[in-house]
Amino acid sequence: MFSQQQVKDIIDQVIGYSKLPGCEVNVQWTEDDFIRFARNGITTSGYRVTQQISITSTTADKRSGNSAVSELTPEALKAGVKQAEDLALISRPNPEDMPALPAQKYPHLSNFDPDTAAARGDVLIPHVQAVISGAVKSKLVAAGFIQRSANAVGVGNKAGLFGYHTYTDSSLTHTMRNPEGTSSGWATQSSVMVKDLNGAEQVAVSIKKCLGGVNRKKLDPGKYTVIMEPAAVADVIGWLGFAFGARDAEQGQSFLSKPGADPNATATFLGEKMFPEIITLRSDPFHPKLASTPWGSSLLPNEKISWIEKGVVSNLFYDRFWASKAAKKPTSFPANLVLEGQNNTLNDLIASVDRGLLVTRLWYIRVVQPKTWQLTGLTRDGVFLIEKGKVTDPVTNFRWNESPAEILQRTTKLTQPIRVTNDETGSNMAPSLITTDFNFTSISDAV
Repeated sequence: MFSQQQVKDIIDQVIGYSKLPGCEVNVQWTEDDFIRFARNGITTSGYRVTQQISITSTTADKRSGNSAVSELTPEALKAGVKQAEDLALISRPNPEDMPALPAQKYPHLSNFDPDTAAARGDVLIPHVQAVISGAVKSKLVAAGFIQRSANAVGVGNKAGLFGYHTYTDSSLTHTMRNPEGTSSGWATQSSVMVKDLNGAEQVAVSIKKCLGGVNRKKLDPGKYTVIMEPAAVADVIGWLGFAFGARDAEQGQSFLSKPGADPNATATFLGEKMFPEIITLRSDPFHPKLASTPWGSSLLPNEKISWIEKGVVSNLFYDRFWASKAAKKPTSFPANLVLEGQNNTLNDLIASVDRGLLVTRLWYIRVVQPKTWQLTGLTRDGVFLIEKGKVTDPVTNFRWNESPAEILQRTTKLTQPIRVTNDETGSNMAPSLITTDFNFTSISDAV
């Protein structure tokens, strides 16, 4: 693993080769072990070490270029700097480019686990065995992926900025299907500590969903009370983070915008209650199970920020450019999100619903209407009818059209959050929740 001194030496070396006024260097080193399995057998077992040096060069008139190299020889680093500078010289000026950040005081994060960093196949294989054994015993077919990683990251620039951090991460995700291909179950776990993964616990979830999803009934599209499990909620809050930009809100392009007294200006709902009191959404890079870094977007120090506090919109995301225009403090992008929960179990939520649907997860999510932040997507890997407080029949998947903000506005009850990792929205802490009038627009024939 790159030490702090090694990262500092690399950054200083790159900056030493730079000829343009601005040079920013990002260093990423990752060591990971992984096992991929399918059709109840291991298909790939791998170990790799990767390293990348990203170089951004900037001219005095705000033109910039970027390159990336994976070799650490002087020749490779010189070539990377030259490529970034050549690209900068032929680029157009960016009027919103901000001056390089000077030295920052980055927080200390405790998300490096030595046992995870040292874990090899002997730690990962028992989890895979548990999943495959469960599939064979239940006459089902499993496919999935388990991995653990150790990471060292660094950043520096010509203005004296320098940061260094190490963290670990791990995850196990798998899908269970019946031989006929008519039903599927799915489960996932992720944590900075590999000891939090539990293949036996996970496979019990996927088997139950897969076996319970046979002979699905067709249910008419419409608005339903829905219990969203954590994976579905993580998708919702992850996408919601993109909508908290101050610029869009203040320019009238967001669900957080409202007409102001001045017809040439737009006020926002900042400071106003838009959600039930049970809704608190925050960024929390200090959460011990999230693989976060001490710096966020624009290399600003990462910090705990509430976006919704007991139903009240408490902050907006200001990038450095818009913060300078609005005379506000810049903030990092809403990442490492935590939706606080309540002391209910999933069974408590199910028991409280007279008629509704239980949704495992969402996928293929896209924006339909940016101003209202209406999204569309599909359900996947298990939708079940709830009647009189009990899960009864499996039903077909649906296409849905919903605003994440409105989902939270109609939320009535939550469990405690767990971590869920998504390729599009990163890692967030999400509970299960009950929301009303969830809009399913059509039936999907997908499993």
